[in-house]
Amino acid sequence: MLLIPCPWCGERDETEFRYGGQAHVARPLDPNATDDAAWAEYLFMRDNPKGWFRERWNHAAGCRRWFNLVRHTVTHEIACVYKPGDPKPELPE
Repeated sequence: MLLIPCPWCGERDETEFRYGGQAHVARPLDPNATDDAAWAEYLFMRDNPKGWFRERWNHAAGCRRWFNLVRHTVTHEIACVYKPGDPKPELPE
């Protein structure tokens, strides 16, 4: 069982949360001038590292808020949790 610390509600069981994918994916600045290849890159292409990764999560069965966390994709260790708009933390070594 994975315990995920919500920045607003505290540590809760993973069943209360929904994974939202990679954090900090920038939407194209001018959608009308973006070609199909760039839209496909934005919509479908994500990093898939083995190691530390910044992710978005939603506390679906709690406060229903979105937040970011840094998690190791192999060990599932959580290094830190931070609210949207907070500065991106450095990834651990």
